[in-house]
Amino acid sequence: MSKFIFSSPRKYVQGAGVLDELGTYLTELGDQAFLVADNTVWTLIGERTQHALHSAGVTFSWQQFNGEASSNEISRLSALAKSQGCNVIVGLGGGKTLDTVKAVADELKLPVAIVPTIASTDAPCSALSVIYSDSGVFESYRFYSKNPDLVLVDTAVCASAPARLFASGIADGLATWVEAQAVARSHAKSMVNGDPTLAGLAIARACEETLLTWGYSAYVAVSEKRVTPAVEAVVEANTLLSGLGFENGGLAAAHAIHNGFTAIDGDIHHLTHGEKVAYGTLTQMVLEKRTDEDIARYIRFYRSINMPTTLRELHLENESWENLVKVGALANSEGDTLKNLNPHLSPEDIANALLALDAFSQTVK
Repeated sequence: MSKFIFSSPRKYVQGAGVLDELGTYLTELGDQAFLVADNTVWTLIGERTQHALHSAGVTFSWQQFNGEASSNEISRLSALAKSQGCNVIVGLGGGKTLDTVKAVADELKLPVAIVPTIASTDAPCSALSVIYSDSGVFESYRFYSKNPDLVLVDTAVCASAPARLFASGIADGLATWVEAQAVARSHAKSMVNGDPTLAGLAIARACEETLLTWGYSAYVAVSEKRVTPAVEAVVEANTLLSGLGFENGGLAAAHAIHNGFTAIDGDIHHLTHGEKVAYGTLTQMVLEKRTDEDIARYIRFYRSINMPTTLRELHLENESWENLVKVGALANSEGDTLKNLNPHLSPEDIANALLALDAFSQTVK
């Protein structure tokens, strides 16, 4: 029997300056907040955040995020939050910070508010976290019974971040419809363990349409630290549409290949999540035998926003065949989502696709 499931955050708020309203929205969830942010983020927005919470009568404590969404970091922060008697967890920052605070809130069974400071991942809205080892190797997905209670996105804050991170969010978002189509074709399950709903698929399609329509002009505007209507549209696509689209539409090879890259060492790990997902998306297109022009269209768009489309740009041009097979093996593991594309692929098939994409990309003018 088919079971259709659609999951989403309780409330999503976006706009330039909405960080100053964080305290007002938090009072709907609790009045004693446990804040988690890394030092860089806290230096940038800590003072504004404190003022917003003070103004609304919300007491709080801040703890530094140590950089990895690992089981040890989750345990450390959970113990601190529990000892301080908080009643709402708040994460401020990028994807790994936000994935960690979702896990902390789940451990303590408390509401969670998500405040992205970059529009670079689809982590904010989802009811799952990607868990890594302390050294940054992909381990598993952790699923939750509910999505975040509040996602608050200040577009002016996101636009002030490096344009490379904004472009990375676009690249991450462009995987959404590519992967959702593969899940629908294979009759696989979405990330909420249901058949993809019409709403989920429509959101995934709208994500791609928005990014290909306004992604470049929004990227140019953010390069000048400007908030325009195109920027608002793309921030929404990167954050809300991509988040709802991947969760309710499902994942396939693009993100699995991203995870597979953690099987090897090297400078690739200096790249962002979205930069690695971009190459994973193109590799999925090769594996599913998309037309040359379809793949070339994506390659040209990625280049326009300075995303990698060759192994050299991933710092993998000298990687051994054996290591590329390791990438394929981890991407193809039982705990990941590549089998939603095709359950019969081998690690060698994936390694061949990585190399074939590199050769094809170098011919695209």
